[in-house]
Amino acid sequence: MAHQQQDIAIEKRLQQAVSFKSQGNTSYSEHRWRDAVSLYHRALLQLRSVDPTLINPVSGLGPVSFNLTPQQLMTLKSLQADCYNNLAACLLQIQPPRYERVYECSMYVLKLQPHNVKALYRAGVSSYHLRDYTTAHIYLTQAASLQPKDAKIRRYLQLTDAILSDSRAEEKQRYQGMFDK
Repeated sequence: MAHQQQDIAIEKRLQQAVSFKSQGNTSYSEHRWRDAVSLYHRALLQLRSVDPTLINPVSGLGPVSFNLTPQQLMTLKSLQADCYNNLAACLLQIQPPRYERVYECSMYVLKLQPHNVKALYRAGVSSYHLRDYTTAHIYLTQAASLQPKDAKIRRYLQLTDAILSDSRAEEKQRYQGMFDK
C-alpha cells in the first residue's frame, strides 16, 4: 500500500514538472523570459523532490527518499536536463545575461548528457563572455564537431579562436623581447 502511494506521488510530481516545463516552453516562445525562468524553476523543484540522489540527512525532516523505477529515473534525468538547458537559454535572453548561471546550468546538463549540443554551445558562449577563452574553445569545438554546419557555433568558435590567436601572438612577442636583450 505504501509503495503504491509512493508511486502515485512520484508520478504526480513528474507530471507536474512536465506541466511546468510545457508552460515554460510556451512562455519562452512568447519571449516572456522571466515567466519561463520561474516555470522552469518550479519544474526543477518538483523534480528535486523525488530525486533519489539527494540524501535526506535528518530522518523525519524534509522529503522522504524515493525509490524510482528505471523508467521514472530516466524521465527524471531527461526532464532535469531539458529544464536546465531551457533555463540557460532564457538566462542568455534576459539583459544583462547572467553568464555564470548559464555556465552552471550547462554543466548540469552536460553531467547528464555529455554530448548535448545546446549545452556545449551555451557552455562555450558563457565561457567566452566570462573571458575564459580556452574553456570556450573546448566546448565550442565539441559542439562544432557534433553540428559542423551550425552558424552560431561556428561564429563563436571563430571569435574565440581569433582572441586566442591574438593572445598567443602577444605572448610570443612579449617573450621574444625578453630573450633578445
